[in-house]
Amino acid sequence: MEAQYPAHWEADVVLADGGTAHVRPIRPADADRLRAFYSRLSDESIYFRFFGPRPRLSDREVERFTNVDYEARVALIATIGTEMVAVIRYDRIEPGEAEVAFLVEDAHQGRGVASVLLEHLAATARERGIERFVADVLPANMKMMGVLRQAGYTAQSQFADGVVRMTLDLTPTETSAEVTASREHRAESRSIARLLAPGSVAVIGASREPGGVGQTVLRNLLAADFTGPVYPVHRQVRAVAGVRAYPSVTAIDGEVDLAVVAVPAEGVLDVVKECAEKGVHGLVVVSSGFGETGVEGRARQDELARIARSYGLRVVGPNCLGIANTDPAVKLNATLAATVPGRGRVGFFSQSGALGTALLQRVAQRGMGISSFVSAGNRADVSGNDLLQYWEEDDATEVILLYLESLGNPRKFTRLARRIARSKPIVVVKSGGTPSGHSAEELGLPDSAISSLFAQAGLIRVDDLIQLFDVGQLLAYQPLPAGPRVALVTNSDALGLLAADACVSAGLEPRRPVNLGPAAGPSEFGAALAGELGSSGVDAAVVIYMPPIPGRSDEVAAELLRVSRDTGKPVLATFQGHLGMHDSLRVPSGSGSTPGRGSIPSYAAPEEAVRALAHVVRYATWRAHPAVPPPDLDAIDTTHAKTLVLTALSATHPSEGGPETASRPGAGAEAAGGSEGEVASGFAEPGPSGSGGPSCS
Repeated sequence: MEAQYPAHWEADVVLADGGTAHVRPIRPADADRLRAFYSRLSDESIYFRFFGPRPRLSDREVERFTNVDYEARVALIATIGTEMVAVIRYDRIEPGEAEVAFLVEDAHQGRGVASVLLEHLAATARERGIERFVADVLPANMKMMGVLRQAGYTAQSQFADGVVRMTLDLTPTETSAEVTASREHRAESRSIARLLAPGSVAVIGASREPGGVGQTVLRNLLAADFTGPVYPVHRQVRAVAGVRAYPSVTAIDGEVDLAVVAVPAEGVLDVVKECAEKGVHGLVVVSSGFGETGVEGRARQDELARIARSYGLRVVGPNCLGIANTDPAVKLNATLAATVPGRGRVGFFSQSGALGTALLQRVAQRGMGISSFVSAGNRADVSGNDLLQYWEEDDATEVILLYLESLGNPRKFTRLARRIARSKPIVVVKSGGTPSGHSAEELGLPDSAISSLFAQAGLIRVDDLIQLFDVGQLLAYQPLPAGPRVALVTNSDALGLLAADACVSAGLEPRRPVNLGPAAGPSEFGAALAGELGSSGVDAAVVIYMPPIPGRSDEVAAELLRVSRDTGKPVLATFQGHLGMHDSLRVPSGSGSTPGRGSIPSYAAPEEAVRALAHVVRYATWRAHPAVPPPDLDAIDTTHAKTLVLTALSATHPSEGGPETASRPGAGAEAAGGSEGEVASGFAEPGPSGSGGPSCS
């Protein structure tokens, strides 16, 4: 009788180089796949595995290796496309102990495949009551010993009879958790880096039709002066926008790193397969007609994610605006937005494709710059979590802005955010509901609980897009305040009092406003601001300059910049009612097109400046407190705890989900943020059987 196949062990994984693979238990039907895999192995790899030459596997060996009971004998394989590229297995030799061995195809060694397979096999072993792995390794097989030792488990080794016997205690440790998190971080960060810094781009579906989606993306790429080659792809035309076109992506002579897909939804899956054949690394699918259209579209979207992941491709979208990178070495505008802000230090993620163009226009109108931008659309694969991992590593990004429409994996999101917010502020707008087409599970959490979740993780949650940019521009150009004490320098008594009242309402501590009168000029403003910033009782300053008759504004601005320079205290302004980065309040940046650090942000009204400052003060207070690791408690009944929480949620918010959540396909541990041995990737990306998205290598 054939053993029951454990489908919940399947997972999509992100490898160390940013590519993807699929991990699953081996099946009897994999016999031919195993033979083909074995035929591609080098003599050295075979020798290290079997301690001697073995040109081919016998039929008996193939049958034994592919027929396992998923209890005492377990094997997991990694596949890319239709090919097996690695296998790991354990055989129980006594209660609680099993022998482990693995093989990775030579062409895929060094990609982190063995590490992620070991992580997954350890999780399945613990599920089956296995407490220890033992492995006999030839001394020359340094790669295998390295994988075993670097997994983070308690390891022992003993040399005898020319073989090193290694023993791994599979009890999770702080080190093994750190190893998993570090591997996840590197893999997901690298996968996004490959998307945002391609060497070449193909636009598939770029037609001659004016205003068409494909042609719009193509023209935006060309207008941005992308630093690599751009290849229009259209089956019927020879040139688009003056650039030679190709009938298919496979007909392109050069390599293609990124493909922007703008064909009708019915043709996208075929395009994905062609891109895989070509060796494309990533896809941006701007086409609509997927999950947002209903059941049929959702099935098409799931198939898009499955096919792309199986071939090692990351996907942004579908139904997205696109991606952009303002790095002068890249100059990528693979979006539908003609206006992309200049170079800056803000990373911007938007789940909404429809809002993306308006959001970018608002950023540009304020005079802010961005480092990179991603509109994820329906989030079939790439999500905000992937971008958080990337921006943590990106030196060009100092502030992160997120526009979220759904939140389905709070555990991983808050884990990442709590870590990243220690070094880079994260500002979030979370709208209500889950748009159709999004890869998200309903949380069943009230809005107040989400706010508390964000606050504990150190996120700055704001109510709307205006506040998102109000706070973002302050963080991007001014230092963090050391406390809540605010100086107010103004030429209007009424506006000064209004600002003071706003400070009190926001929990800040205003000093008595310094009212210079309507006739005050540069010297008066400079002296007053210098006096306030020089006080040990001031942590930040708000300057209100609203002259009844415009005149010497440039001189006043220059004095404010001079005085505030190098004080280490943030300065904000309501400067003639201007919203954004006023030309006169800008410090030149290296790029020249956007403000540099030290520029003073301006707000249309004093209370808006105060509100932004209050958000930043709370964040700075959180960040000033040292991080406290969670306590390590014994004998925790997580199943009972989960039941209690879900029951309480059901009682208080019956329409938003309840105990039945745990019985949904893919719910349970995955819905809470990833099962043991699998690290879910994204806010709520679907993986096999409803689990999280790609885990790390």
